[in-house]
Amino acid sequence: MAVASLTAAAVGLSVLAGGTASAGPAAVGGAGPVVTRAALDPALVAGRGASVGFAEQEAENAATNGTVIGPGRTAYTLPAEASGRRAVSLAPGQYVEFTLPAAADAITVRYSIPDAPGGGGITAPLDVTVNGKNRTTATLTSRYSWLYNQYPFSNDPNAGLLHPDYWVTECACVPAATTPAPQFATPFRPNHFYDEQRLTLGRKYRAGDKVRLTVPAGSKASATTIDLLDSQLVGAPHVAVVAANVLAFGADPSGRRDSADAIDRAIAFAQRTHLKVYIPPGTYQVNRHIVVDNVTIEGAGSWYTIIKGHQVTLATPLPDGSVHTGVGFYGKDAAAGGSNNVHLSGFAVEGDVRDRVDTDQVNGIGGALNNSTIDGLYLHHTKVGLWFDGPMTNLRITNNVITDQIADGLNFHTGVTHSLVSNNFVRNSGDDGLAMWSEKTGNAGNTFDHNTVQTPVLANGIAIYGGTDNTVSNNLIADPIREGSAIQVGSRFGSEAFTGHLWITDNTTVRAGTYELNWNIGLGAIWFFALEKNIDADIRVTGDHFLDNTYNAIMLVSDWPVKDLYSITNVHFKDIRVDGTGTSVVSGRAAGSSSFENVDARNVGAVGVNNCGSFHFTPAGSEFALTDLGGNDGGGTTGPWLAPWELPNTITCDDRPAVVAPPAPSAW
Repeated sequence: MAVASLTAAAVGLSVLAGGTASAGPAAVGGAGPVVTRAALDPALVAGRGASVGFAEQEAENAATNGTVIGPGRTAYTLPAEASGRRAVSLAPGQYVEFTLPAAADAITVRYSIPDAPGGGGITAPLDVTVNGKNRTTATLTSRYSWLYNQYPFSNDPNAGLLHPDYWVTECACVPAATTPAPQFATPFRPNHFYDEQRLTLGRKYRAGDKVRLTVPAGSKASATTIDLLDSQLVGAPHVAVVAANVLAFGADPSGRRDSADAIDRAIAFAQRTHLKVYIPPGTYQVNRHIVVDNVTIEGAGSWYTIIKGHQVTLATPLPDGSVHTGVGFYGKDAAAGGSNNVHLSGFAVEGDVRDRVDTDQVNGIGGALNNSTIDGLYLHHTKVGLWFDGPMTNLRITNNVITDQIADGLNFHTGVTHSLVSNNFVRNSGDDGLAMWSEKTGNAGNTFDHNTVQTPVLANGIAIYGGTDNTVSNNLIADPIREGSAIQVGSRFGSEAFTGHLWITDNTTVRAGTYELNWNIGLGAIWFFALEKNIDADIRVTGDHFLDNTYNAIMLVSDWPVKDLYSITNVHFKDIRVDGTGTSVVSGRAAGSSSFENVDARNVGAVGVNNCGSFHFTPAGSEFALTDLGGNDGGGTTGPWLAPWELPNTITCDDRPAVVAPPAPSAW
């Protein structure tokens, strides 16, 4: 029964290739409003993810005379980065029309338009009408999208390799050490195509009214791709009467003058008088950090109060390596004790970050915040929405929308303890959507609960790098694009060891299990990666659903150079549902062991367990062992996914198995 195939051929992805199209010039769709969550019937993900105030409608389900693109999951293509892996492409003169499922006075449009030939983006118009009337014209931009090349990426589509001394999968070589030197077509590895724009409709419209998005005939965008529309009823602005109103301290709600100093003055007054700070409706220009400590700052709501800034190049780098500054609300540095008793709510932070500089502190929220809350913010176009450098404790982050970041949506970096991230919505992060990174000092006692993470372009939806007694529960993670997947448990990036326990409970992943460019293999929707240490804490994956997996549902892996140094043990899977895998349910590519109980699978595309162990192929079998605790049912084309002949450690290694695209998920 053992299969050992170590072919270097690329994984067959023809069934999942991007760029396919359907629909023609005749209008399609439009039978009625189709409301989805992560591009699925909401019933399939009930109880998972964030409860949000908007209704999601995918463009491919709306009426259009444009072209439906996708489905496709090949990185560097427009379908792959779209929610649900499909979208609608509009030429000038074409439209897509959405029927409102409920009363709404505001919409968010997720779109992509081409880059300028030399990079830097273009602008293009989009006409918006409701019931054929009240036309307004939005100005779309690609200024904050379109990155290229190797990490940390370039804004120049014509640039050569950033790192010619790195391994490049496309040539299976290190270009700087290869004669003749390989040539790569430009643009090389284009990615991060989409952006979003929020628009108010001017009045309340009813369910059944029709919102049409039309590309004007004169648009200089050769194609405008519409991914989805979110519609919502925003409601009245919040008003705080007894507060330090920033207008009284000279803030300019028109955005023409810089308001940073005025906000500082309002904060200082509020601290002396024990008042809140109130920022009424308006757009306020802020081009640096607002340092917060022992203060409550309330806006009128994230649609009304907008803190917007330019990225500013510093004359000399700061001690932390920053070469830019920009708009952000920051606690004091942890080395100075951090900040305490900070409460931020009800406003938007609109940044101006267009390239990735890892040393820059150009995040929406940052620093160290103890005993604090962050609620109801909209964070857009910053580097990381929320980045916290501890040690710090007791932070609650709730009900925020974090979109179109150059890097992470949120990162607990270094010694963050007893903190909660709940009911947040993250879309189009340029790195991990939500991360706990225990670099040098461990994170402990934290919870990521009931969050939605969609379309992280690079890396993972949720990533846990070391730490103690943390929980990932009731989240919905959809459509990771490349070099990561939905959930990662990783010993990497200099993180402290996993100790105590890690609970991964009642999460749902959708269309995950991506392609890892550097390894040239497919990942699992959840993957464990032992790169720098053993992973041997008590890890329990319970009640999770892995739907429509591009490759594997579950992967346990160690990198080749350290495969004989580190192992993965003490991982327990229980009460799991796997609905569709392109390859296997479990891929074992490390030494170690795990147990399985009541893991039900269907529509499995390859052998249920692809067990390579640490690739020694010993007479005793694989170095990775599986324990069957009972109730493991179902399978696919090769029979039961956890058949007796596979246990405990039969070698079933097919290094790059063919992909069989599973059917769409359905009710269990």
